[in-house]
Amino acid sequence: MFTTKIYTDTNRNNALMLRITNNRKKAELSLGFQMSEETLADSLSAKPRSENLRYRSLLVRWQLAIDDLKIRLANEGRTNEDVKVLKNEIQNALFGESHGDGEDVSGKCLFADYFRGFADGKANSRTNQIYYATLSRMRAFDANLEKLKFEDITIRWLTDFDNFLTKTSPSQNARNIHFRNIRTVINAAIDEELTTHYPFRRFKIRATPTRKRSLSVENIRKVFDADGLEEWEIKYLDFFKLSFMLIGINVVDLCNLDGIIDGRIGYVRAKTHKPYSIKVEPEAMEIIERYRGKTHLLSFTDNYANYRHFYNNLCKGLGSIKTKLGIKELTTYWARHTWATVARSIGVSIDDIALALGHGDGHDLTHIYLDEDLQKIDEANRRVLDWVLYGKE
Repeated sequence: MFTTKIYTDTNRNNALMLRITNNRKKAELSLGFQMSEETLADSLSAKPRSENLRYRSLLVRWQLAIDDLKIRLANEGRTNEDVKVLKNEIQNALFGESHGDGEDVSGKCLFADYFRGFADGKANSRTNQIYYATLSRMRAFDANLEKLKFEDITIRWLTDFDNFLTKTSPSQNARNIHFRNIRTVINAAIDEELTTHYPFRRFKIRATPTRKRSLSVENIRKVFDADGLEEWEIKYLDFFKLSFMLIGINVVDLCNLDGIIDGRIGYVRAKTHKPYSIKVEPEAMEIIERYRGKTHLLSFTDNYANYRHFYNNLCKGLGSIKTKLGIKELTTYWARHTWATVARSIGVSIDDIALALGHGDGHDLTHIYLDEDLQKIDEANRRVLDWVLYGKE
């Protein structure tokens, strides 16, 4: 039976090649990539670097396709095929159709293969899941997705995909997540010179204004003054309060806090990878002391496999609380938006609110660590808490 080997041809600008050998005769097939020997070796290793996971995923899929072909040819009694015939068979198995052996790599790189590899290269598990959610919806829309090249992702394809998504996701902003993922992957492929095709020049991702996600001062005070709740509900209410008092810190970051240093919490926000430093006010410290954790600062996820399991119960808890308080909506997203809305209502400048939320003003990420900025953030948060908790401006 034939054997194959993937290698980098340094004499052809590091072209990625597949050598096919059978009965001492050889043939070579261009795989449509340029890859250094070091990158190839790492991609084929047991533990490749994160930036090479996308390549490893593609290489594994190719190897599985070749193995399946070997089994089929063996069952058909074709173990002694000429290498030129084998080359065509392998080319069809890898790329869905014969593309010839030219250097136009754009026609040889399959969109779904690259998309999957790109997703696998995301170290953040949640980001990985979001990309795979897009891949799942594309599969549901187009049964031939695995055979599509980048050039097949046309304006018409994107428009039809959007129409398909409206059946299950009427929110334009929710659908835009999928299109941003597709656009990011195509941009990455362009950067790697795997394609020049860019359908988003004419297909525009248009966001629609999101509804207001903030509580009135009256309602946020209802939250802080709530009584008569069951014990299990109090824990989730305290979580919401703490998120608000720490300038709307989100669930994953609050659950993963490691400690308090010099009266401050420091962390890198999971969503944006931007550094934060927030002073822990006495009211927030009181809640923290009640929920000291074993592996992290807080105990909320001590009995859960991960923060997502806790988050599911948190949503249920806040849903029960909002009904009892007569509040239309209460989710962790509202803590951040409410903090910003309250801050603006008492005269905190838009620039200082943006600084506190980490939106920044175009400066380097380390900008937030300047003493003058920390002081502005601390003062803004203290003013918000004084107004909400004590009615003091």
